[in-house]
Amino acid sequence: MTATSTAAGSVAWLDALRRRCGTDVHAFVTERVREHFTGRAADTPAVGALPEFVTGGKFLRPMFAYTGWRCGGPETAAALRAAASLELLHCFALVQDDVMDGSARRRGRPSMHVRFARWHEEQGLSGSAARFGESAAVLMGDLFLVWSEQLLHESGLDAQALARGRPGYDRLRSELAVGQLGDLVNDARTLPSWADVLDVIRRKSGNYTVRRPLEFGAALAGCPEDVVAALGTYGGLLGEAFQFRDDLLGVFGDPAVTGKPAGDDLRERKASSVVVLARDLADRGQRADLTGLLALDEVDDEAVARWRELITATGARDQLEKLVDERVRRALEAIDLVSLPRQAADALTVLATRCTERVR
Repeated sequence: MTATSTAAGSVAWLDALRRRCGTDVHAFVTERVREHFTGRAADTPAVGALPEFVTGGKFLRPMFAYTGWRCGGPETAAALRAAASLELLHCFALVQDDVMDGSARRRGRPSMHVRFARWHEEQGLSGSAARFGESAAVLMGDLFLVWSEQLLHESGLDAQALARGRPGYDRLRSELAVGQLGDLVNDARTLPSWADVLDVIRRKSGNYTVRRPLEFGAALAGCPEDVVAALGTYGGLLGEAFQFRDDLLGVFGDPAVTGKPAGDDLRERKASSVVVLARDLADRGQRADLTGLLALDEVDDEAVARWRELITATGARDQLEKLVDERVRRALEAIDLVSLPRQAADALTVLATRCTERVR
């Protein structure tokens, strides 16, 4: 079998996993909505918004978790449902992240809090529509969090497997919350150090997106320690590369692809890796210009364009691209050091490309 056919087979396998996870999660959420939303609650946007919100995602975390499972376990629908529970955890994070960032759109659609705020206005309800929307969105996020754990425990895996996975599942959720707090503290007006940015990346995104899902799946399967360690190294490095790419897309990405306005991270004053790196690489004149942009009360289109020019001129954009490539290379080297089932090893190679590609 050629390398090309092997890669194609892994892509097909991962795409099939994504479709199956999507079907399982959508059916599960639809059933939970049918079960719980009765009376006045049934008239709210939640009935349509919750099942719709779980569609259109990349399902990276479930795919990493299930690939971790396949490093030591057989193909099984129960393990795939357990892995799919991480997509509901991700939905929880996205809903609340949009509230904290004030993001108007998610996956090309109005964010959850925007949708509820509009409904509040249409119904002519009293009080602040914006406040209502944010409060309702927080509650919808809470439901996703609860349903994530419910799907995991109703996945069909035996109690012993679930017990092995529990510590990693709890660690993943705790790191996500602490990382999110760190992200709030890292305001772009007072740029943090590169070390502080990396700490947030590892907690909020790197570990959460790649490393912990992989370790979670491997723990469910009872993989040996050397395999779990190799997956952890791969996951930590690839998770950083994933966030570096996400930060680049947050500044330079195409809205038609990302589903969010151009330069949204700059408008939201995120102290992302590319912004902090630009500060560190800037000469005296560039740093003065960056300081002026950071002091603006409002970041309009003109300011976004100027900020992009400055970031590129400092070399930060090119440097971050090199850091992405370097971490992907080291991640793949880490899994070459242990013996993994061919399907899992090939899938990890494809996923490394998929989650760090320039357009995603």
